[in-house]
Amino acid sequence: MSPNIQVSVTTLLYLVLTGATCFVLGFFLRKLFSGKQLKEAEDRSKTILEQAKKDAGNRRKEAELEAKDLLFRTKGEFEKETKERRQELMGLERRLVQREENLDRKVDILERKERSVNDRDRNIGKKERALSDKEKELEGLISEEKTQLQTVSGMTRDDAKRLLIKRMEDEAKHDAAKMIKRIDDEAKLTADKQARKVVGLAIQRCAADHTVESTVSVVQLPGDEMKGRIIGREGRNIRALEIATGIDVIIDDTPEAVILSGFDMVRREIAR
Repeated sequence: MSPNIQVSVTTLLYLVLTGATCFVLGFFLRKLFSGKQLKEAEDRSKTILEQAKKDAGNRRKEAELEAKDLLFRTKGEFEKETKERRQELMGLERRLVQREENLDRKVDILERKERSVNDRDRNIGKKERALSDKEKELEGLISEEKTQLQTVSGMTRDDAKRLLIKRMEDEAKHDAAKMIKRIDDEAKLTADKQARKVVGLAIQRCAADHTVESTVSVVQLPGDEMKGRIIGREGRNIRALEIATGIDVIIDDTPEAVILSGFDMVRREIAR
């Protein structure tokens, strides 16, 4: 064999062995590096998983806190709305009660007005009947005068004088009787007023600390607009009430109130 061929074979074998050695070494090195990367990947995966679990726990706590906060706010809003609704219902109930009381007062006032109108109608009927009786009496007097004139025309002067004197005496007796009756009525009225005054003074002296309570009653009104209704046009309602009850109605600057003044407690309660 020639030296050239022998060198070529040796070189070839060297190259083959070198390539095989490099292949084997590369295989082992690759396997070594692949195992290290796999371990790093596993460690990284564990770290990511633990972080994910930790984040999930934090998110769950945040969600629970948000849910509790939402529940607290919702409960507070519900309680606030419930309280407002309850206050509205209570206000509505008070307004309904006041309206019912106002209606009762109006019904009472209308009933009193109706009774007053009925009393006025009865008084008018009585006056009409009295006027009719007066007219009949006047017609009778006129007829009597005519008869007497016819009688006097046939009398002597002395007879006519005696008849005139008799008529004057009869008229004087009639006028005197009327005057006596009027004086008697006025005396009774004056005595009654004087007695009431004396009793009132005695009550005031015996109960000085309770004078206001015994003579004055304060009527509370739902509003100042009721004062205008009580006063009426040109004070007609007040005058009618004072005439009907005999009690003085005092309307001053006291807010939502009217004062009834009078010694008679029964009349004050009727006026109230």
